Amino acid sequence: MAHGVIVVGIDGSATSLRAAAYAVGLARRQDSRVVAVYVRPSASGMLSIADPFGVTVAAAMAAQNDVETEFRAAIQRERALNDLDLELLVRYGDPFTELSRAAVELRADAVVVGRSVSALHRLTGSVAVRLVRSGHWPVIVVP
Repeated sequence: MAHGVIVVGIDGSATSLRAAAYAVGLARRQDSRVVAVYVRPSASGMLSIADPFGVTVAAAMAAQNDVETEFRAAIQRERALNDLDLELLVRYGDPFTELSRAAVELRADAVVVGRSVSALHRLTGSVAVRLVRSGHWPVIVVP
């Protein structure tokens, strides 16, 4: 039985995949459970006047479905190979809000996220920075 819970945010980016690998390694060493949280934007947040027929939204949702399918397959492989307590939790909405909610609900001992590569986040604050500033859990930011 796992002794703690490590929440890791995943989104398909290279840094989030490194964060997932780090979380799995940490869980092995600490005999912890890993809950990977994939936060998908809500469809209403993707609607645009420039896309009245929803073609862009449909393509984005199909890509998200593909990413989710890949995550589920990777988790199944990792479980089979390493006998880990590993699960995927899919949420919809804002990544910071949903990662925070998941961490509270699961009574996380730590949250692991990848470093943002977006230039916009330098101005608005990345998910990682917002999690660190919240001060609720140890946050590990993986480059």
